Amino acid sequence: MKDNFEILTVEDVEYVKDYILRILFSNGVTKQVDVLPLLNGAVFEPLKDKNNFIQFGLTGGTIEWYNGADFAPEYLYKIGVPA
Repeated sequence: MKDNFEILTVEDVEYVKDYILRILFSNGVTKQVDVLPLLNGAVFEPLKDKNNFIQFGLTGGTIEWYNGADFAPEYLYKIGVPA
């Protein structure tokens, strides 16, 4: 039995507005993700300040914020909507 397992990575990310990011994944699909509902807990709370939120980059195949916060690309893909 062969599993249909695909490792996704984030290839590009663009800030859209508010807490919405446009993300290009390694499978060629682009999705928009509203990250605001995910910003809970000690690591993510500082990102509710938009000045902090926009301080992100690509590291290790995903989006990482200035404070080390990140999300699994597969999760971002799952909750994203077609862009």
